[in-house]
Amino acid sequence: MLISTMNDLPGYEVTEVLGEVFGLTVRSRHLGSQIGAGLKSMFGGELKGMTKMLEESRIEAQNRLMEAARERGADAVLAMRFDANDLGDLGQEMAAYGTAVKVRKLT
Repeated sequence: MLISTMNDLPGYEVTEVLGEVFGLTVRSRHLGSQIGAGLKSMFGGELKGMTKMLEESRIEAQNRLMEAARERGADAVLAMRFDANDLGDLGQEMAAYGTAVKVRKLT
């Protein structure tokens, strides 16, 4: 599965647009990282537990995006973007979205 943040794919021709696809995950914050984040916010520095959670969320959302695109018969996803929303004390929502397309490699 080819994924591009661009609106086109150099070396390929879009032969069919299949529509918007997305992958979504919602993660709760681990108690340990919550406590660590509270302490770090007082003294400054990277919130490593939160960074790890967001990285894992992006990967999971992107994997779900690819699965949704495969289910539609896509070869690629164009104009892929991430969107994140904070759910207060509950956790974090991460969405990956884009346009599922069929492509043909140019010769």
